[in-house]
Amino acid sequence: MPVTPPPPLVVAASLTAVEAVVLVGLGLLEVVNLNSGRLTMGVTTSAFFLGAAAALAWCAWALWRVRRWARSPVVMAQLIVLGLAWNFRDVSTIVLPVSLALVALVVIAGLLHPATTQVLEDV
Repeated sequence: MPVTPPPPLVVAASLTAVEAVVLVGLGLLEVVNLNSGRLTMGVTTSAFFLGAAAALAWCAWALWRVRRWARSPVVMAQLIVLGLAWNFRDVSTIVLPVSLALVALVVIAGLLHPATTQVLEDV
């Protein structure tokens, strides 16, 4: 019998999927901007972004399917995003770091919500 994910878990999984889509976009932008002067860096950066996108997408799918194992990698990714938000705090616009931090905090809150914890412990 399939378990229905609670709303906080659905929000966390959805935002994780959005993060995966953004990483795909960054990876593709890196591929489009490859040039011979920085070929190795461009290829490895693209591979990293696309690999991270695939991993996050897999975890988001697993969260929608209420798989307990997916919570830890997603929390770790959000902690990395919070670090990125902190590093971007001095950019000319505050929108980027605040957006990154808000998304990461909402995902973490959704994953640590009591309803999410209960449903993940029951499976």
